Amino acid sequence: MRTRIKICGLARPQDVVAACRLDIDAAGFVCYEHSPRFVPPERLASLASELSPFVTPVLLFVNAARDQIEGALQAVPHALLQFHGNESHRDCAQFGRPYVRAVAIAEGVDLLDSERQYPTASALLADAPSAAFGGSGRAFDWSSLPAVERRCRPLIVAGGLDASNVGAAIGATRPYGVDVSSGVEAERGVKSEALMREFVAAVRAADAGIDHDEALRSA
Repeated sequence: MRTRIKICGLARPQDVVAACRLDIDAAGFVCYEHSPRFVPPERLASLASELSPFVTPVLLFVNAARDQIEGALQAVPHALLQFHGNESHRDCAQFGRPYVRAVAIAEGVDLLDSERQYPTASALLADAPSAAFGGSGRAFDWSSLPAVERRCRPLIVAGGLDASNVGAAIGATRPYGVDVSSGVEAERGVKSEALMREFVAAVRAADAGIDHDEALRSA
């Protein structure tokens, strides 16, 4: 199985280009104005234009107004949507676009309940709880997720991932994909090409059953 890789919080053209050189699967652009990785609407189209043809753009929203989301889709019409706020199933599905629904895995949260609440989601993204709606750089207890044979929707794992622990996360959860942001940054909002390369190498090594240290040596 090939674990898909999304690098989120891309805010500079050179970071988009560098990420795409690593054959990632998706690139996330944060459309939440309170995030340090916020991409203003007028910059979305130019950033997305730097993507390689088979890299999917993902637009991340938190309790956004309908016109904000529609405006972003006009700028990046082929984007996948990702919702991190208090959006209902109807809110997420109203745009007729594939979407990912983020779920904060706090104590007592059952991912299977979220599958039932968001039956049209393309995937669920399991993240650590955060007052900032993601991007906390903290991991959560992967063992709290239901076993793969119990899940009905594709699972993306996020929250505190980096090259040193993503292999363990993949082994513990067997996700469809992984999502990284702060774990590949030189500073907040600025990606490191070296860290992105190490992260991708660690994911591919986990898929192949290769030791993490060996993966870093080959990155």
